[in-house]
Amino acid sequence: MTTTATGVLGIDIGGSGIKGAPVDLQSGQLIGERVRIPTPAGAKPSEVAEVVRQLSAQLGGQGPVGVTFPGVVRGGRTLSAANVDKSWIGLDADRLFSEAAGRPVTLLNDADAAGLAEARYGAGRGVQGVIMLLTFGTGIGSALISGGQLVPNTELGHLELDGREVEPWASAGTREREELSWKQWGKRVTPYLQHLERLFSPDLFIIGGGVSKKADKWREYLEVSTPLQPAGLQNEAGIVGAALMAAERQDAADHTPAVGRRKSD
Repeated sequence: MTTTATGVLGIDIGGSGIKGAPVDLQSGQLIGERVRIPTPAGAKPSEVAEVVRQLSAQLGGQGPVGVTFPGVVRGGRTLSAANVDKSWIGLDADRLFSEAAGRPVTLLNDADAAGLAEARYGAGRGVQGVIMLLTFGTGIGSALISGGQLVPNTELGHLELDGREVEPWASAGTREREELSWKQWGKRVTPYLQHLERLFSPDLFIIGGGVSKKADKWREYLEVSTPLQPAGLQNEAGIVGAALMAAERQDAADHTPAVGRRKSD
C-alpha cells in the first residue's frame, strides 16, 4: 500500500450516529478524537449525504474518504435498506457521497469494514485461514475474511434458524428490549454460532458491536468449539476499515496503466 500517509478519512454510518475520523493506516489508530453527528431521522440519502459533507469539511484533508453503510453495497450502489429509508435501494451512493464530500468516496458494508479492520489491526491480526466477524447491535452484521480477502455482503444475520430469522431473535437490541439476562441471550446466540460453524468452519469468531466492550458478561455463555475473541477495535472498527478500503481503492487506481483507465478516471 502506498497511500499510507496519515489522515485517510473514515466515516461510519450508524443507526443513531454518524462518526468520522482520520486514520493512521500504519497503526490502524484514529488521529485525534472522532467526531459524531446524530443520524437524521429516517436516514434519507440527501440528509445523510449532508452529514457526510459536514464531517468531511470539519475533519479536513485532501485524500479519499471511506464510508460504511448498513446494508448490501455492490459497485458503489446500495442494494438493501433494512434499517434506513427505502430510497437507498439501487442508489449510486458512491456518486452521491463523492459529490457531497468534494473528493472520491468508497462505500462498503459496515460489518465488512469492521471485519477488514479487525483482520488487519485487531483481534484477527496474524490469524491465518477463515475469520468471521459478527456485530451485535440493533441488528446483526457479518463479515467473512478468507486468507486475508473479504467475501463481501454476507449479511448472515438474516439467516433462518429453527423457522425464524436470527437477527430479530438474537441481536443485542433484542436483548435490551426484552430485558434478557446475558445467560438468556447466550442461549439464543450459541445455536446461531454453532450453525455458522457447520456452514463455514471458521478459524476464529470475532464478536463486535456494542457487546464487545462487555465480553466478561457473555463469554462464558457462548458454547462453540471455534476460538472466539471480542473485537479489539470495538466501535472504531468501522471507521478504520472504511479508511483502509478507500486507501486501497486509491492505490489501485494510481497503479492502473493509463491505457486501461476510463476517460472519467
